[in-house]
Amino acid sequence: MGEGRLFAVVLAPLAAAALSLLLRRVPLGPPAVSVLAAAIQFSILLSLLPGTLSGLPAETAALPLAAGASLRLRADALGLLFALVSSGLWAVTAVYAAGYLGATGEKRLGAFYAYLGVCLSAAAGIALSAGPLSFLVFYEILTLATYPLVVFTGKPAAVAAGRKYLVYALGAGQLLLVATVWALWLAPGAEFTPGGFLAGRASPAALSALFFLFAAAFAVKAAVMPLHGWLPSAMAAPVPVSALLHAVAVVKAGAFGFLRLTGFVFGPALTGELGAGRVLAWAAAATIVIASLRALGETNLKRRLAYSTIGQLSYIVLGAALGSTAAFAAAAFHIAAHGLMKITLFFCAGGLYAHAHVEDVSEMNGIGRRMPLTMGAFALAALGLAGMPALAGFLVKWNLGWGAADAGRPLFIAVLIVSAVLNFAYFFPIVHSAFFGKGGGNLRLEEPSAALWGPPVLTALGALAVGLFPDAGASLYRLAWAAARACAGGAP
Repeated sequence: MGEGRLFAVVLAPLAAAALSLLLRRVPLGPPAVSVLAAAIQFSILLSLLPGTLSGLPAETAALPLAAGASLRLRADALGLLFALVSSGLWAVTAVYAAGYLGATGEKRLGAFYAYLGVCLSAAAGIALSAGPLSFLVFYEILTLATYPLVVFTGKPAAVAAGRKYLVYALGAGQLLLVATVWALWLAPGAEFTPGGFLAGRASPAALSALFFLFAAAFAVKAAVMPLHGWLPSAMAAPVPVSALLHAVAVVKAGAFGFLRLTGFVFGPALTGELGAGRVLAWAAAATIVIASLRALGETNLKRRLAYSTIGQLSYIVLGAALGSTAAFAAAAFHIAAHGLMKITLFFCAGGLYAHAHVEDVSEMNGIGRRMPLTMGAFALAALGLAGMPALAGFLVKWNLGWGAADAGRPLFIAVLIVSAVLNFAYFFPIVHSAFFGKGGGNLRLEEPSAALWGPPVLTALGALAVGLFPDAGASLYRLAWAAARACAGGAP
């Protein structure tokens, strides 16, 4: 039963991709199929939740490959958390994309939703991978499936961004391949194990080199500076693709990789003994501050959001690196918190562009009075990312600060405070000018279609709900803490 459910989670988006191509000439056929498949996938993941939270052995599934290897899936707490977020946001993105592509005159819905389905299948595979080999396979599928979405418009800027993305992502894939082969040579057949499986397998120098090989591979997709260059360029893609890149799939796969690395390959103890956690934590802290400063200097709305993502993702990297239970739980929960808030911001940016042709921050004076639902959702998500209480981002920063103190590294609390101030600095002027600035130009006086304002309102309310009731619904907060405690050997 469990084996069938796990494979169904991965296959549902692929079935939707195939049906999207078959129904490409049916009006709204591809979006409808995509939403239905997302609902099926999400329902299956929810059915796995009680067993995972009760502490029962995680359900597993295996598909034999060549040379005795197999593609193995497992529904542990961390993987289930990522899969639930990916699946839930997939459904919302499918609805939003139909409205956005329709508003911008795009006719190739079948192709778009087919690529989207393959990406979401790969993301589900990454989330549920039982070990490094399965993770590598799905990680590379995600790289290749995302490229057609980045270049989807065919414009020169998009094509150039796609090439840049491939150079970065395929290079990172080669590093991950070498690291995976090396790790499995040291521990043949090893799977992700809470607390890690590499302790004592090689000399400290060799293990340090292996750690940083994995870290470099994940740092590209997670956009840790200075390996972030592909992400701002990828903003040439359509807004639904940007939302997918930032909130659901590619960058989250890299950040998720860091959680697997420090929690399930090396483990917190070995990561600390090697000194790797300290180096990684400082790299994350530098990225948080520098990316936030870069966001301040960007006037293009999507590029400002891109640099915001670069900084916010490194919260996950920092939590993975600190080695304490609270920090790891914060990092895991930020997969959900950031996903809800950042996808809201990109949805709003897309509505502004598709409906009012607004792309620059300087063009947003008074737009909040004309599009109150869209900009209200934007304001709520922006406040959440800045860490305001009652929103999902506050829980992340609170636990991350607690985790930094628990790890004996209170200086990183100062980094979080600086980050919060900078978040306000680059978001508050947008919100203020939108609602209180003098309107001008020929902007329309009404909201866009419900398909464009409904999804961001829904995800913004989701960020509020997760902040107020973090264990309601899919129990994402409990899953984050369950994963953290497992990696710490059951420590409170």
